[in-house]
Amino acid sequence: MFRSRVVALFVKGNNKALCSLRGTTPSRVLKEEPFRLFSTGITRQCLNSFRSLPKGHYVPSMRNMSTVTSVGVESKEGLKLLVNGGPRARKMVGIWLFGSAAWVFSMVILGGITRLTRSGLSMTDWKFTGGLPPLSDEDWLLEFEKYKQSPEYKRVNRGMSIENFKFIYWMEYAHRMWGRALGIMFAFPFSYLLCKGYITLPLGLRLSALFGLGAGQGLIGWWMVKSGLEEPTSEYAQPRVSPYRLAAHLTSAFAIYCGLLWTGLSVVMPEPPSKSVAWVHGAAKVKRLALPVSLLVGITAVSGAFVAGNDAGHAYNTFPKMGDTWIPADVFDMKPLIRNFFENTSTVQLDHRILATATLVSIGALWWSTRKFETHPIVRSLIRTTLSMAALQVTLGISTLLSYVPVELGTAHQAGALTLLTLMILLNHTVRSPSPSLLKSLTQASKTI
Repeated sequence: MFRSRVVALFVKGNNKALCSLRGTTPSRVLKEEPFRLFSTGITRQCLNSFRSLPKGHYVPSMRNMSTVTSVGVESKEGLKLLVNGGPRARKMVGIWLFGSAAWVFSMVILGGITRLTRSGLSMTDWKFTGGLPPLSDEDWLLEFEKYKQSPEYKRVNRGMSIENFKFIYWMEYAHRMWGRALGIMFAFPFSYLLCKGYITLPLGLRLSALFGLGAGQGLIGWWMVKSGLEEPTSEYAQPRVSPYRLAAHLTSAFAIYCGLLWTGLSVVMPEPPSKSVAWVHGAAKVKRLALPVSLLVGITAVSGAFVAGNDAGHAYNTFPKMGDTWIPADVFDMKPLIRNFFENTSTVQLDHRILATATLVSIGALWWSTRKFETHPIVRSLIRTTLSMAALQVTLGISTLLSYVPVELGTAHQAGALTLLTLMILLNHTVRSPSPSLLKSLTQASKTI
């Protein structure tokens, strides 16, 4: 009898909310499914606890419950969404942004294959808009003659057949055109969504910056390739692109990818997964630990670009020692000292080994430290997955080194670096702070219950 009175009083003050949730009348809810109202925020334990209260004291409790329910429904009030137009528009923009991020991911993989097959210097000129590939034998001979004037042909590929030249040319051409296609694929939907009014000003500014960085990526790529078309300073040195420019090109691609991924997540998931104040506090603790680990993952990835730029993977193909020693004797041979960390093959590889090991240890420490934190199950799952990916990435790196950098393993190792960075982005986005409105509603709910 007491329980039915409580339910009746609650429904009386919340008819509209229950009707909108269930699409039916309050009387039908009471008659058929009275306990479906748990979905509005009331737990079975709360109702059971009311049975022990004196008869005259249940009305204030019901008012508090009503307040909590209304706050829960309006928890997004005051939250500044990045997309106008409701859930459908957010879904549309999110798919577009995730698709663009996946395209950039594929660009990084294709760029790695282009570098590992030594195809990047096959095209000796560049146009911002691009152009058609050679379509006749005469066109191919003309391009081949241009390549024969390059230092790479004279010092590395002298005597190359035109069939082999066609392979490396197609690789570089595909990489360039894939990047230009990404620009078109990004620009047209952006213009459409902007005209529809879905893009807010903050989102528009962020996406414009990413588009500008993507357009500049083509210029950075040519700036990098141009350094490999110059005569090396030493007659014994092989022509290759500047490690600084290669690192800038790869870091820029990583930055574009991370920006697109973070923005897409912010569009489709405006609030972090938080169902209690305890989970919010646990996420804040994870965030303090995850941020420095993410920075270390990023630095390790950039150090890998210097390994690639100096062809350091082809030296010291042993592990854990570098040859017969732990630390090569020539790690500080270059002057000034700072050059060794970017141009000395021994130092660059040693740095990457140390950073990779530190990354694996730090992610392991992150998992160990957060085991007993009260957090959302998604956070726990992400941390475990990140630890597994870090272990796999180190295994790929060692295997690539011991196998003298085959194209397949080298490509997988580069993809692994971006995958690990992806997981860290997901983790940091999931443990970010909730909006003040959501935090307020969670606080009120915890006090009431």
